[in-house]
Amino acid sequence: MKTIYLDNAATTQMDRDVIEKIHSSMQENYGNPSSTHQFGRKAKSAVETARINIAKHFNVSASEIVFTAGGTEADNLILKNAVLNLDIKRIITSKIEHHAVLHTCTFLKKAYNIVIEYVELDDFGSVKMDHLNDLLSNSETKTLVSLMMINNEIGNLLDIKKVSEICVTHNALFHSDTVQAIAHYSIDLKKTPIDFMVASAHKFHGPKGVGFAYFKKGFGIVPMIHGGDQERGARSSTENVHAILGMEKALDIAISNLDKDKVYIENLKSYLISSLTKTLENIEFNGHSSDLQKSSYTILSVRFPFVNNMLLFSLDMAGIAVSGGSACQSGSNKGSHVLDEILKDSEAINTSIRFSFSKFNTRKELDTLVEFLKK
Repeated sequence: MKTIYLDNAATTQMDRDVIEKIHSSMQENYGNPSSTHQFGRKAKSAVETARINIAKHFNVSASEIVFTAGGTEADNLILKNAVLNLDIKRIITSKIEHHAVLHTCTFLKKAYNIVIEYVELDDFGSVKMDHLNDLLSNSETKTLVSLMMINNEIGNLLDIKKVSEICVTHNALFHSDTVQAIAHYSIDLKKTPIDFMVASAHKFHGPKGVGFAYFKKGFGIVPMIHGGDQERGARSSTENVHAILGMEKALDIAISNLDKDKVYIENLKSYLISSLTKTLENIEFNGHSSDLQKSSYTILSVRFPFVNNMLLFSLDMAGIAVSGGSACQSGSNKGSHVLDEILKDSEAINTSIRFSFSKFNTRKELDTLVEFLKK
């Protein structure tokens, strides 16, 4: 049976060149980067070269990049550091953020009595900028704003430039979970003054278990993990050398081909929208997911006019991999907190599917998907 993978917002297939880079690193860089002998120095040099090259893509310095085990750890490190080290007393976020942010905020509220406030969303799940401005205007409490650049379930794009400007005006710090955006959109941190952002390599055809946090220069970092003082004291633990080099390679490939890949994948998304609307009656698209200007070109969230709890299973049995929402909660029975927040109860009860695309997908695969759904 031929399989079709349309769950790229959950994770992506590794590029062959990335696999080769990791393989060669495993053979060549087996020294501990903290060791002072030549084997350790070689591994350390490879890690620091990767840090420099990654930083260049975002127009920042290497010292502002901290390697982590992925986006979730990076979000935790940033939010907890803001409270424990930067004297943040209030966090403004939204109710449709990734749980890496929402659950960390809940912890910080309980553990440190941090005030958590939620910015209002419109009917499509987009941030109401006027309300964000009002929240920041009506308090002198030192505040961090945490809003994701691309929602991982419905694909909504945040105007990070506008949010940055509002935060600067009110002297608030700005953290953005950019996991779904890194390597899919150009981000110049000299032009858009985000204070903190995160990345996870497996979202752009790199290895799992590695990512990074960006801390704007001038912010000290209190580590969550103590021990060997790696990452300039920001994160103890022997560096995952091979994964870091794989991430460097994946990011370089993705950014080098960004414009070409974006056009190709955007055309796939447009084609599926057109095919679905022509073939199936009364389907809806969640959030701004069908708007190519207001949503990521990699994500399409579709709501069907029925309840079919077996649809994901049926698609899987047909060899078609998709998601009902975030893969991080697919093992639970809680459903999507994002859709529950933005849809009416009568809408949220219906079955929704998230299709997410990559450069490895084809129109033929989408034709097979639509034919299956029609049946």
